[in-house]
Amino acid sequence: MNPAVYERFRREKNQFFRTSPHSPLLPAQKKVFAGLNYFPPNEALALEIQAEEFPQKDSIQMQTSTGDLRIYQRWGKLPFRVNNEPAELTLYYSPEHGHFFLPFMDVTSGSETYSAGRYLDPEHLGDGIFRVDFNLAYSPYCAYNENYSCPIPPAENRLKVRIEAGEKNIT
Repeated sequence: MNPAVYERFRREKNQFFRTSPHSPLLPAQKKVFAGLNYFPPNEALALEIQAEEFPQKDSIQMQTSTGDLRIYQRWGKLPFRVNNEPAELTLYYSPEHGHFFLPFMDVTSGSETYSAGRYLDPEHLGDGIFRVDFNLAYSPYCAYNENYSCPIPPAENRLKVRIEAGEKNIT
């Protein structure tokens, strides 16, 4: 995507957080909300990845921030590189919602980004290829409001590299 597309996406998301009745922000938070904070767009982290689909898609229970459990299928592995370092994430599928889900933590988690990780909603392009654009990585709603129940990335999705793209902590 070109930088103007990211800029428009970010403006629209800030407007949603500021004005929507579906925003995760409480009324007092909306009054002082100055906008979300992001890494600069990073073209090297806008990827199309050939997934290594699992022959058997086991169901797992993913712990949430409130102690609930959510059911996901382990769909496949997404191998990629970050600054010449190999990395790999497990791609999940939500039978309940009918979409792919990529929760992850990286070296920035807990310092520059939300401590319990960030999410991506990868786009299936067909033939096992997924668009994984880390510039669109977002913090779950529980980062802004503890009343939300958010899945916590499993150990297999905790990267040992920095993902310097997407949403950062609000400063």
